[in-house]
Amino acid sequence: MTLAAATELATATNEHLANISNTLIYSSMAVYTLAFFTYIAEWLLGSRSKVGRTAAALTGTAGKAKAPAVTVSKGGSTAVLERPQVVVRAAAGARDVPDGPGAHGGDEQGDLYGRIAVSLTVLAFLVELAGVVARAASVERAPWGNMYEFNITFSTVAVGVYLTLLALRKNVRWLGLFLITTVLLDLGIAVTVLYTASDQLVPALHSYWLYIHVSTAILCGAVFYVGAVGTILYLFKDSYESKLASGGTPGRFATSFLERLPASATLDKFSYRVNAAVFPLWTFTIIAGAIWAESAWGRYWGWDPKETWAFITWVAYACYLHARATAGWKGRKAAYLAMIAFGCWLFNYYGVNIFVTGKHSYAGV
Repeated sequence: MTLAAATELATATNEHLANISNTLIYSSMAVYTLAFFTYIAEWLLGSRSKVGRTAAALTGTAGKAKAPAVTVSKGGSTAVLERPQVVVRAAAGARDVPDGPGAHGGDEQGDLYGRIAVSLTVLAFLVELAGVVARAASVERAPWGNMYEFNITFSTVAVGVYLTLLALRKNVRWLGLFLITTVLLDLGIAVTVLYTASDQLVPALHSYWLYIHVSTAILCGAVFYVGAVGTILYLFKDSYESKLASGGTPGRFATSFLERLPASATLDKFSYRVNAAVFPLWTFTIIAGAIWAESAWGRYWGWDPKETWAFITWVAYACYLHARATAGWKGRKAAYLAMIAFGCWLFNYYGVNIFVTGKHSYAGV
């Protein structure tokens, strides 16, 4: 076989693998859509039955009213005993609000929808992962050389983080609907606005640091995203609990939805732990990027827009973690800082690549 024929065969093979990758990504979107509707069914049709609500009220786990007293007859006399209130989570100086039963609402039907939704999520994750691998094979390199590849890899890792938490038996199934909704949006943007045909990298990216620096950036972004979802839900649940504590009456939709989420303190703790756990890795990501910059461009730091916003993101998350550890800044104030920090990460992810020109702009997007 001549060199020209071998080159032509390799090109045809790579194009075929790229087509397979595109097919798998679209297929994963179809399965994610099925999972999305099943998660909705879990939330809408998985509300607690009348028996379940009555049982929750009798045991004091409804989180709304005090459990009724019990009258006991003994030796001709009658004693009134107060049922102890069942509290799932308690924190000093905070409202003692029990965690909700979850998206399924404590109902067997809802639990069935939830299991189906998780199964579909696993299937979609595997199909999308196969699409990412096929994309890598088509370009013969790591599949994150442009924004399209970064997007499909990012969404895959984000779902992987969610499924890993489920595998570790963490109570995070309430994340499913919100995660899959945004994953579908992310993939929709990837295949329409950000799509870039398979191509080779510019010389500056031909380095093993591509595997180290960008892979950790993707993982950090996925975990920051999971933490941001928890923070947003915390803000809604905290407002709901505050309204109840002040004697207000939330709307029927807010009640049916928010009462099934974990308590605000639980959501706050979840977000804090997630962000705190990944922050050291984000620090390493910036350091690894500086080392790669010295190898590629002869300097560790040049205040390139991407470098600048990566540092701004680091400072924002550092401020959040410091505020979260400071008594006067816990709760909503710290949550707002967390959202600002994630907003900085999003701008570094999308805005810098699309709207700002710099050394990190290689293929338009």
